[in-house]
Amino acid sequence: MWFLRLFLLISLSIFICSDVSRALDCSAGTSKVAYTIIVDQSGHGNFTTVQGAIDSVPSHNAQWIQIQINPGIYKEQVTILKDKPCIFLKGYSAQTTKIVWDAHEQTDTSATFTSYPDNIVAKRITFWNSYNRKMEGDNSTQALAARIYGDKSSFYGCGFIGLQDTLWDVKGRHYFELCYIEGAVDFIFGSGQSIYKKSSINVTASATGYITAQSRGSLDDPSGFVFVGGSLYGTGQVYLGRAYGPYSRVIFDGIKLYNVVHPQGWDAWGFVGHEDNFTYAEANCRGPGADTSRRVNWEKKLKRMEIAKFRNMSFIDKEGWLTKQP
Repeated sequence: MWFLRLFLLISLSIFICSDVSRALDCSAGTSKVAYTIIVDQSGHGNFTTVQGAIDSVPSHNAQWIQIQINPGIYKEQVTILKDKPCIFLKGYSAQTTKIVWDAHEQTDTSATFTSYPDNIVAKRITFWNSYNRKMEGDNSTQALAARIYGDKSSFYGCGFIGLQDTLWDVKGRHYFELCYIEGAVDFIFGSGQSIYKKSSINVTASATGYITAQSRGSLDDPSGFVFVGGSLYGTGQVYLGRAYGPYSRVIFDGIKLYNVVHPQGWDAWGFVGHEDNFTYAEANCRGPGADTSRRVNWEKKLKRMEIAKFRNMSFIDKEGWLTKQP
């Protein structure tokens, strides 16, 4: 159903560029947490569900509120509404704190976790859509683990597990560090302006898959996915990305690439004939999948200074918003 996702992309593009008006900081720009809400399934906290804790946050909140999620498998679909910014979701570990749901087929409704507001932080939590694990062979469908809309959103040590469309990096500036992302088809997609640092990407394709489907729409669009450090491994064979937009932009820098990478590397998808508009590049990568001798001839050969501007945190954080988050 690529056409459905394309329709959603076009609908979003109307306000993506205008909505990058930079989000206000929380708590007058400090990283101090005002108070903590505890979620515990056994009843030893303030709430037994993650959604219940989120719903308790006052609308138009302007101070950092920490929601501590104790170990457990929370079987619920979780949404942070637009009017509830400045939330810090803190798990015990990505191995023991998991939010799991199995909605599917609809890209815009199936996500286990959805975050709409600006200024959201999550740490040591796994977001998992379990639906496609029930399927056999290649009979997968859209089943998102997470979709992230808000500007100034960051994720540390989190897991995102799915098969098709695992992580919808919708729009805004996002930072992922030491995260684990699993999938097979377009499993990191959208119009986000994001850096993925030292993260692990696990491919679970039974045949041929695609890691990214980035949807940058114009030369003026600041979006793009930049992967810095970390590793890419798994089963099957995948393209590093395919164009979900006419100016799609994805860069892999300093990644260890295992032999799951398709020799051609990239796919134009629905934008054949416009390949010169893409910014697809690899730099300083290593491993058996890092051989670029058989890559498509339109892969960009960026100079060191060009690569540096993407890997630098100023690509997403010129004003220092990350240091103002808890």
